Amino acid sequence: MAASDAAVSSSRPSAPSLYTIDAESAAETSRLIVQDQLLTQAMGGLLAELTAEEVRSVRRVLDIGCGPGGWALALAAAYPSMEVVGFDISETMIRYATAQARVHGLTNVSFMVMDARQPLAFQDASFDLINARWIFAFMDQESWRSLIAECWRLLPPGGLLRLSEPEITVTNSPAFQTLMGHFYAALARLKRTFSVDGRSCGVPSLLGKLLQDAGFVSIRKIPYVIDGSYGTEMYAISVKDAEVALALTKPFLLRFASLSEAEFDALYERMLIEMLSEEHVGLCYALTVCGCKPNGRQAGQPAVSCDCQRGQ
Repeated sequence: MAASDAAVSSSRPSAPSLYTIDAESAAETSRLIVQDQLLTQAMGGLLAELTAEEVRSVRRVLDIGCGPGGWALALAAAYPSMEVVGFDISETMIRYATAQARVHGLTNVSFMVMDARQPLAFQDASFDLINARWIFAFMDQESWRSLIAECWRLLPPGGLLRLSEPEITVTNSPAFQTLMGHFYAALARLKRTFSVDGRSCGVPSLLGKLLQDAGFVSIRKIPYVIDGSYGTEMYAISVKDAEVALALTKPFLLRFASLSEAEFDALYERMLIEMLSEEHVGLCYALTVCGCKPNGRQAGQPAVSCDCQRGQ
């Protein structure tokens, strides 16, 4: 599908939205455009974990929950020989991504509306690399397992699955820590994450096991840190991301957290002041997990051998 083609919807109906923020919000689209750049920088590049040999072997790429298309567009521009497909549940973001591809003359990238929590409308073994970054906001425990099984189906032997998720953000802002504590606890109560105590995201620590249980081998785990402390290169963009993200998360917190509107507003205002301090420290700890689909096995079978030991 060329970039100029209209975005298309999956023929399968979407489940009720679980996104903690309104996915059609223009403010969320703008936030994710900036967040894409922040993540790519913190992760060391578009495909920092892959070897040169692995990159050369990739022809077709799927970007799950692509948002406004930042990573997919950058990848298509950097690697003209790759065919990149991105999908997201948000029609607003897919329209934006498609328009950006057209504006920049990128004919090797296309976008469509689809729900990552439903069976994906692609043929078996369609992609060499499947990527997903920071999609925990609309996933739950069972969705992770079903999505990874779908990724197994969509990859050929030797194909790579690359998942990257944040575990926890630690700052010296008491108000921010309190708000995030309510957020993590609400997600845990709703079984939206794998946290056992509701004090962190609880997804990255389980990704390796989830990939292994699904049959993936040669699993690599690459940690990275987003340093949003005062005076760092990522300070301004990190503070702005927190400011917008928590404002947009307010309806979710008022509905699912033990927090009144007055309490939220007071904490939010204090957070903004605390983060402007020259003493502000903020670190987000995250993890990228890569797994390889080996030859001659079915999903869930125990690993015996693998001929895709690339990058080990």
